[in-house]
Amino acid sequence: MENDLLASATRRAAERGMGVIGLAALIESLRAAVPPASLPPEGIQALYTCWIEHHPDDPLLYAALFNYAVVLTDAGDLTRARECLERVLSLNAEFMPALINLGRIHERLGVTGLAVRFWSSVVNKLGAVTGTAIIHKVTALNQAARVLEAANQDAAAEAMLFQSLDVDPTQREAAQHYLSLRQRQCKWPVLEPWERVDRRTLMRGMSPLSANAYTDDPLLHLALAAYYNQRDVGMPAGTITSHRAARQVDRLRIGYLSSDLRGHAVGYLMAELFGLHDRSRVEVFAYYCGPTPAPDDALNTRFRTSADHWIPISQLDDAAAARRIEADGIHILVDVNGYTREARTRLVALRPAPVIVNWLGYPGTTGSPYHHYIIADDWIIPKAAEIYYSEKVLRLPCYQPNDRQRVVSPIIPTRADAGLPDGAMVYCCFNATHKITRFTFDRWLCILRQVPGSVLWLLSAPETTCQRLRDHAGAHGISPERLIFAGKLANPHHLARHRLADLFLDTVPYGAHTTCSDALWMGVPVLTLSGRSFASRVCGSLVRAAGLPELVCATADAYVERAVALGREGAGHEGGGQKGVTGKRVELQRYRDRLAAGRESCVLFDMPLLVRRLEQFFATMWRHFEAGTLPRPDLANLDVYLEVGEAVDHEEIEVGAIKDYRGWWTTRLSQRHAVRPIGPDRRLCGSGRLTGLSSDQVVRTIV
Repeated sequence: MENDLLASATRRAAERGMGVIGLAALIESLRAAVPPASLPPEGIQALYTCWIEHHPDDPLLYAALFNYAVVLTDAGDLTRARECLERVLSLNAEFMPALINLGRIHERLGVTGLAVRFWSSVVNKLGAVTGTAIIHKVTALNQAARVLEAANQDAAAEAMLFQSLDVDPTQREAAQHYLSLRQRQCKWPVLEPWERVDRRTLMRGMSPLSANAYTDDPLLHLALAAYYNQRDVGMPAGTITSHRAARQVDRLRIGYLSSDLRGHAVGYLMAELFGLHDRSRVEVFAYYCGPTPAPDDALNTRFRTSADHWIPISQLDDAAAARRIEADGIHILVDVNGYTREARTRLVALRPAPVIVNWLGYPGTTGSPYHHYIIADDWIIPKAAEIYYSEKVLRLPCYQPNDRQRVVSPIIPTRADAGLPDGAMVYCCFNATHKITRFTFDRWLCILRQVPGSVLWLLSAPETTCQRLRDHAGAHGISPERLIFAGKLANPHHLARHRLADLFLDTVPYGAHTTCSDALWMGVPVLTLSGRSFASRVCGSLVRAAGLPELVCATADAYVERAVALGREGAGHEGGGQKGVTGKRVELQRYRDRLAAGRESCVLFDMPLLVRRLEQFFATMWRHFEAGTLPRPDLANLDVYLEVGEAVDHEEIEVGAIKDYRGWWTTRLSQRHAVRPIGPDRRLCGSGRLTGLSSDQVVRTIV
């Protein structure tokens, strides 16, 4: 039957009276009549080939060729697709979609420089101000920016996105990448409004992940996450309400959804997890949604072999992937991405499992209506801070898993090999540059100023970013040569060089996570400042779990004073703690000795304990599901909190340093209420975040 329909359609495509619109309608009717599995791409391609052959003089031939190129691209035939698009441009040189798609094809062919030139030509051609021209120009700018960002050409990508937002300020995705690029380049202030784009637009365009690095304001983080979820994830269609798993079972089927089950920071943390699960209690399903094909690296191999089921879903759309998870009878789905790159939040929104958990990949609340639980620990989310999370909080002994089988190069470089001075106090921070705020960097400069001869060893970034940090140091009286940048190395070699450092200095508000574990594993003490938000407290949790609670500071002043005291004590020794130990550096050496002695026994690296506790959580979650008592995410009044929180200039005011944070929020909410009262039908209460609001006053007590 399918063959007959295709043959009939091909005959009609050859008819002289068949125009481009008729051809499109013919193809759509064929797709509706024939199941996808029975209609191979070659069938549709044959229709286009037939029509093009019989209509060489049609004035809209270029449009048919363009559509044919799309079909060829979807089928992976990039060479013929490119030839089609080149023919389109020979017929209509001003057809911008062809130039845009040619750029995409050259990108996939690996010729990214030519791809950017095609998109730039679109930008240059579009002088006329029309709605269509604006759409094409914005698309070309965004495509070029995406490729430039992936190639670490941050300044060029930022410039493209600035133009794009200047044309159309409503683009949330463009704003997200624009702000992320500014953070990555340490361009302060990150939020710098201009005539066409105001502060509110930029704040509401910021991704939740970038917000974690922008300010230590957990109530704003919650509000912004909820807004992001509403606008960028949206209302799902086809939510699954009946699950196969809702029946009695012998063991729980746990699904881990992640794009990072490979050589990635999160992958390094999870490497042991699957293999330690008790198979009498749980069955492990790994749903991989990262780059495809999955990289054939050692870490990915460990995940494939340690999971009971390895299911790549990158090629499936959200609905198909959700159906697969539901068909597998997953009881509890652990979302290991949250709001990070390559996340499948729209898939999670379809509720493919009865219970959904937010853990590890994203350091904060999702503000979503479908994540029931968030896994943390006592330090990261104290009891009083639960109001900043939409999910029910469950606490491990230590939130973060670790790989005790890390591969470390046996070759230990010297300080000279790394460009470090032998006799200096070496402070290091191997966090990515987007975590470095002006407040953090100025504190580091204050430390260097008080410890003569000390240096700061940072992870390398594009040269323009490194130079920007050097210039900032120079402007504050610190010789730029005291900033030393470590080039990127394979992880085993990167771990080995940690031994050259004396003290790891953490960033705030987004602190070290995997980088902290790496440093502690390699015996390097970590000094951190714990704030109020999730991302700002993870490092403190890890340091405490490693047995060094005195290196977790409560204030910025204490952080600076402690770093200076340890730096002065360590002055004059050689070799980064490996030799030349004197009475002056006893305390630093004592920390190293404690880390070495506790590595096999401390809570931070006790993976069997973590997995046992996880399995207890899973059993509890399932009991709540069966009893109909799953927690309901609390999303009340978050639009008001967003309105109030986004009005603050967080680069002028370091919110994390405000002592009376709750009182500060109370005052701002009262001011807002005085101008725009919320009537009795919309009292800000019930969520537990506000205790009461009358028609003439707001009482804000964040309890």
